[in-house]
Amino acid sequence: MKKYRWTLMVMLAAVGAGLTSCEDEPDKYEVADGTPTISYIRPVDVNSKDSLLTDATMNSTICIVGNNLRSITGINFNDQKAVLNTSYMTDHTIIVTVPKTIPSQISDKMYLITSGNDTIPYDFKVTIPAPIVSQMTNEWAKANEEVQIIGDYFLDYDNFPLEIKVGENYTLPRENIKSIAKTAITLTIPKDMPKDFIYVNTKFGKTKAAFKYMDKRGLLFDFDTPWDGTNVLGNHGWHNRPIQADDTSLEGKYMLIGDADLDADAAWNDGSFAFEYWAGTWNQTFDADGPKLNKVADFSNWKNKSLKFELYIPSSNPWKAGPLQIIFAGPDKVTLPTANNTYFHKEDGWPRALYQPWVATGSFDTGDKWITVTIPFTDFNMDWDGNKATGSFASEEDFASLILFVTKGAYGDKSVTPTGQDCHPIIKIDNIRVVPNK
Repeated sequence: MKKYRWTLMVMLAAVGAGLTSCEDEPDKYEVADGTPTISYIRPVDVNSKDSLLTDATMNSTICIVGNNLRSITGINFNDQKAVLNTSYMTDHTIIVTVPKTIPSQISDKMYLITSGNDTIPYDFKVTIPAPIVSQMTNEWAKANEEVQIIGDYFLDYDNFPLEIKVGENYTLPRENIKSIAKTAITLTIPKDMPKDFIYVNTKFGKTKAAFKYMDKRGLLFDFDTPWDGTNVLGNHGWHNRPIQADDTSLEGKYMLIGDADLDADAAWNDGSFAFEYWAGTWNQTFDADGPKLNKVADFSNWKNKSLKFELYIPSSNPWKAGPLQIIFAGPDKVTLPTANNTYFHKEDGWPRALYQPWVATGSFDTGDKWITVTIPFTDFNMDWDGNKATGSFASEEDFASLILFVTKGAYGDKSVTPTGQDCHPIIKIDNIRVVPNK
């Protein structure tokens, strides 16, 4: 009897489970037959549901409203296929994300593919951004030198070819454009290229770069021009770095740091690895002998500006250890007659930039060519030992002097700056300048 009751209970449980399973999926998604119709397209946000859309940006999510929409098995925007999720599909609505891939052919239409393999076009434009122009690999490249413009949305079409302008009136010859990818344009510098702003123009808009070709705005050191009320020559501190010209020169002379042994810990060696510009003169005045750098260039609105310079590190002598500590300081920190080594590491949280591109791969060189380095002033937020600085710039006076020093700092024999490898780096620098970010 007990065995009978147990068997009956198992049978009833199985039947109950089957019934429950069927009841759990009363709204199981099923593809419909027939032809879909679209009434309108709106944003997904319910607070904007009364807004109608005729276009949308790439990777944005939209809601299609209509009838018999479960007959749709695929949607293409231009020639790019969207991903459909049946959890967001009903007879009357479809929530779908516009593909983020740039279309090869632009028709400004959405294509609805049905269960019957019909394709129904619907006018809908995918908005593609205007070009983004971030940087040029060498803003001071010579004529016939190959460079790259780096950014995004560099789109080139037969019926609307990409165009590069320099200034408002000069168009770069098409033959000087060697290749175009979505994020990089490779080109050679023509002999008659103006020293002006770079523009990139595509089917989707025209963008002005923040930089100029051979930009001289905010020039602090070109290592060629003596102080004349606008420019500063170079060394003005305890050490005299070599300022020289050779076959590798970018334009005229450059300043050399290194060409000496540097151990893996980048131990202190200011005799070979430090460049100073200390404002002032030995008689403790600020005259033409050593003006404050904030009187040479405009440091107002510094949070929206960057420090730039050109850099050359030969492949024969790569950089493998120690950050380049880039330190601006006001007269309260350092002037020429009062300067000493303590202002580097006073433990007062004074900010500086730590430029150490070798960390990513263990070794860095520029491939026997000059490159442009850009360091936003908002990145001047590090301390001597590699930790975040607790202090910050307060005014333009904080930019009176400049120190460049390749060394690994530490407080109490502690540092978070990475250890590198023994090396003998040659670091050539030219055209130190302060420029707006936009």
